[in-house]
Amino acid sequence: MSISRKQQLIWLSFGVSVILMLLKFVAWWLTGSSAILSDALESIVNVLASGFATYSVYLASQPSDLNHPYGHGKIEFFSAGLEGVLILLAGIFIIVQAIRQWIYPEPIQKLDTGMILVGITMVVNYVVGYYVQKEGEKQGSPSLIADGKHLQLDALSTLILLFGIGLVLLSGFVWLDRLISVVFGVILIFNGFQIARKSAGGLMDEADDSTVKRVVDILRDHRKDYWIDIHNLRIQHYGADLHIDCHLTLPYYWDLEKVHTAVHEVEAILEVEFNSRVEIFVHVDPCLPACCHHCQLKDCPVRQFPRKKEINWTRQNLVLNQKHFLEALKE
Repeated sequence: MSISRKQQLIWLSFGVSVILMLLKFVAWWLTGSSAILSDALESIVNVLASGFATYSVYLASQPSDLNHPYGHGKIEFFSAGLEGVLILLAGIFIIVQAIRQWIYPEPIQKLDTGMILVGITMVVNYVVGYYVQKEGEKQGSPSLIADGKHLQLDALSTLILLFGIGLVLLSGFVWLDRLISVVFGVILIFNGFQIARKSAGGLMDEADDSTVKRVVDILRDHRKDYWIDIHNLRIQHYGADLHIDCHLTLPYYWDLEKVHTAVHEVEAILEVEFNSRVEIFVHVDPCLPACCHHCQLKDCPVRQFPRKKEINWTRQNLVLNQKHFLEALKE
């Protein structure tokens, strides 16, 4: 997916959010329902969040510069975090509004018409949200993923709202309308916190286990016999971009050109496996005599000890800042 395609998706999300927000306010104006008003107010959050996400996707696509040598991708985590906070605040406001309506009730009318309008917004929200999230996962974009999840969450909450309004129509108990709003608000608070928490983890370079495991699997599947050891693997997310660095142990007698070719090979293997932009730094260590115990290189002219075992590369041992032969010697 190109950057222009990514921006098209976020603009689609923004445009849909604006249209559906207006439709929900029309539904509230026709019915006077507290639950529908809650849904409409939450849509304001959708519009604000999508607007900021649109800007963040644009900014993240800008190349690195002197002030931002690693690029601008981190803005996507900030955007996702802001969206989570806005969802949480919307949930609190909706609960307060529902309590106020409970104390000072207002008449409800034309609920059937309101249900039709809100039902249309539910279907559109879910379809667009699912599509945006899946495309965001392909690109590795936190902004698109958060925005897509937000739209799907809006659709789910609308489904709950429609179920509740149906109960009001069947039972005639108007207080159910207020109760639905409270439940809706609690759901938003929980999900908003989850989105904000994940975004904070990205800003603080929290390890992403799924990405680390994927990199480990790639290195293990493409392992060369002259890759004597890989350790101190580090992965950072810059929005959709990845920064990967590691230590690679190679035969000490190789010349610089051969070492450079081996490093470039590692970089090329990792780059081809990811759809997003990948920046890789490989620090090269020369092998030591103790490495012979697990070195896979055949016909090594300087081997001092026979090979005892092959060390399996895992999520647990590749991230350690320690050469694997040190652990092997303990065994």
